[in-house]
Amino acid sequence: MDKKIAVAGHVCLDIIPEIRNTPDINLIEPGKLLEIGPACLSTGGAVSNVGIALHKLGIKIRLLGKIGNDLFGRAILEQFNKVDDTLTENMVPAPGESTSYTIVVNPPGTDRGFWHHPGCNDTYTSDDIADEDLGGIGIFHFGYPPLMRQMFENEGEELLRLFQKVKAAGIITSLDMAYPDPNSRSGRVNWRVILERVLPFVDIFLPSLDEICLMLDVENGGEISLDILNRVTGELLKFGAGIVGLKLGDRGFYLRTAGRERLGNVVDNAEPWFHREIYSPCYRVAVKGTTGAGDATIAGFLAAVIHDFTPEQAVNVAVAVGACSVESVDASSGIPSWDTLQKRTKSGWNKLPKAISFPGWTWNKVEQVACGSAKSGGK
Repeated sequence: MDKKIAVAGHVCLDIIPEIRNTPDINLIEPGKLLEIGPACLSTGGAVSNVGIALHKLGIKIRLLGKIGNDLFGRAILEQFNKVDDTLTENMVPAPGESTSYTIVVNPPGTDRGFWHHPGCNDTYTSDDIADEDLGGIGIFHFGYPPLMRQMFENEGEELLRLFQKVKAAGIITSLDMAYPDPNSRSGRVNWRVILERVLPFVDIFLPSLDEICLMLDVENGGEISLDILNRVTGELLKFGAGIVGLKLGDRGFYLRTAGRERLGNVVDNAEPWFHREIYSPCYRVAVKGTTGAGDATIAGFLAAVIHDFTPEQAVNVAVAVGACSVESVDASSGIPSWDTLQKRTKSGWNKLPKAISFPGWTWNKVEQVACGSAKSGGK
């Protein structure tokens, strides 16, 4: 627990207006005024969502985001200082550039949408992370390269340079994605090539199933099956990832890992992690908002790794933190302390029914997860 987790990559200001539950709501209609409620302003993006969730879970963190010297940039620093005035120490200034912001469109009863300006996230490169930024770091997590132009251009050359640099420092590496707009420059790049180049240097890869199916050009028709999960994670492990966790939205979380050759020097007490396949449904909660839920799930997983938990426990913590997140409108207000989280998961908190069939798998009653019966994964 002496080691910190560095959270780098995309950061922005989230503007979340309250959209009232009116019948046949039409958010964009020329000439029409739609009355809405007050707006919630919060920091967003992987740096904020994963970082603050980890901080609330009691993990030491270092934030490595890039912001402009403008009103939105100052608002991000102000929000971070409210949490802990040390969180702004390693933020990267970008004079003359605009800070990223997102208008989060979150109507009641449906998933949210985003109107996003990438700002200076587009100019973020591996040079924005100094060697001293990596001192004392146990895990380095990077999030949302599809929303950061320099990270996906030239077949991901900057993303590759960054992960090579971090791995050379002997640090566990973690990567998350974001859903690229198919009509944007990011949506037109060859993500398969980028993943093949970068994943050999990624120990923990935590995308959503929808994101990775788009990137690998895998048709799933919106359905989730064990066959799809095996196919996708099998490719990612062959590319070189060590641990692959797929976020499945309200249908849970799926984990598949490589073997001794790949993971032997990655996690402490590595033996229980070799060739594992684990699935967990989500915990039952009253959902107020889904903004940042995937990032909260990642924070839970990484916190469990720092605590030297087993993979079964790590998957359970991941879905527990994700569930706490959706109990509030913004990304992090619902995240409890580590001790409170542990007490809640041990107090009879029920999970939703399994959303996928796993014939032949074993149900772990303690962690409420399903475990594969046969070895799987890469080397």
